[in-house]
Amino acid sequence: MWQLQPFLLGQENSGPPLELGLLTPEIAEPLAADGSTCIFLGLDRGRAIFALDVSQADDPAKTGPLAGRGYFRDARMAASFVSIKHVAIIGQAKAMIDWHRRHGFCPACGAPTKIMDAGYRRLCGKCNAEHFPRVDPVVIMLATEGEACLVGRGKQFPPGMFSALAGFVEPGETIEEAVRRELMEEASVKVGEVTYYATQPWPFPSSLMIGCFAKAESRDVKADENELAEVRWLAPAELAGLQTTEGLAEIVATAIALVEE
Repeated sequence: MWQLQPFLLGQENSGPPLELGLLTPEIAEPLAADGSTCIFLGLDRGRAIFALDVSQADDPAKTGPLAGRGYFRDARMAASFVSIKHVAIIGQAKAMIDWHRRHGFCPACGAPTKIMDAGYRRLCGKCNAEHFPRVDPVVIMLATEGEACLVGRGKQFPPGMFSALAGFVEPGETIEEAVRRELMEEASVKVGEVTYYATQPWPFPSSLMIGCFAKAESRDVKADENELAEVRWLAPAELAGLQTTEGLAEIVATAIALVEE
């Protein structure tokens, strides 16, 4: 990982699927500077997989042992073009390295901490406080009323790009309470029944997205202008005519440009 970007093998203009840059120790070790973070990620058929942070160097894909082997890419972009297995490795590596970058000093006394347990604990050398990686729960929910579902567009999204609404779970809340609060805060939508669907790790920097459905009591809606550019109810009958292929391509191109920025 260089500046939290994973290394991908091959040429930058290669089409998917792309191959994650899993390198042998002989290639990787010369890239490690003094104090470089190295995290044990797990075993793959008996082979140990590590994440190595090489951010202290200039782009190492251009010179040295990586030159000509591949390139570094934004983690969100890379995850769109590699296998599900490699997506999980990227997510784990990014979240862990980012956590270590943020916790070099003890929040209790301010003294430096050191890596322990292959990267899954940091120990303060002064007060002996132990610190462990944390995962932040986030609810992402699709509110429905009849056959329609509620979607919103963040102010940073390009026109025409919508998603389900989401927000962090606050201390003392249940998942259901967080779903109801976020929908009321962001869209003034009151909901009743909330059902859990599935979860997805989201290492930006260390979230766990908790997917839910919520049944709205009405279609009355009003966007919180501090959070969203707009919200709307979307019915199945509307989907067929929403986007032409050209329009979709333009939205995707704009989204990619935003990520690269």
